Amino acid sequence: RRHSSARRAKSATTLVLGLILMATGGALLWGAAQRLQDPSALQSVHVMTLWIAILTLASKEGLFRYMLHVARKLNSRMLEANAWHARSDAASSAIVVVGIAGNLAGVTSLDLLAAALVAAMIFRMGWKQAYHALMELIDTSLDEKDVAAIRATLLATPGVRDLHELRTRRMGDRALVDAHVLVEPKISVSEGHYIAEMARARVVKTHDALDV
Repeated sequence: RRHSSARRAKSATTLVLGLILMATGGALLWGAAQRLQDPSALQSVHVMTLWIAILTLASKEGLFRYMLHVARKLNSRMLEANAWHARSDAASSAIVVVGIAGNLAGVTSLDLLAAALVAAMIFRMGWKQAYHALMELIDTSLDEKDVAAIRATLLATPGVRDLHELRTRRMGDRALVDAHVLVEPKISVSEGHYIAEMARARVVKTHDALDV
């Protein structure tokens, strides 16, 4: 139960982070749209802002790659969400570099167009994170590819003759599996139990399932 609660808490945190990204992207998009309606208010920027944007881009991209590596190593969706948050910052920095460069070249409206594009990207990333987290919280099943892989692992277990039923559902960033395996009808109960335990262990080890 403690593991279940902790994983649901991670999914809930990821959902909140996704909603925050969506709100941030929406606010930035609205602000850019409002400013684009008054082109006379646009101002030229200092050349130093371009070098600051380039430095920010490099640091954010480095942070994203490091965090994504750690997230996949730990199989943590929450940390991966934070990594993609850093990537959204890196992507926005890249667009900001283009916008500032255009502003310095005399196309001042390019700065706001870049801001609008950044806002749309942030909103999209937030939507993806929030959607996946919500799917985990409402106990959706694994996708067909993962289910097929689990089925193959069970059927490849020595002693398993067939599979009567296979159900899966997500629990945080891992899965719960319920399966009915068929064995030879004339073996002993202890032999059948041993085969079932072996099948269970293979799925837990191969597919990193929370429980089977």
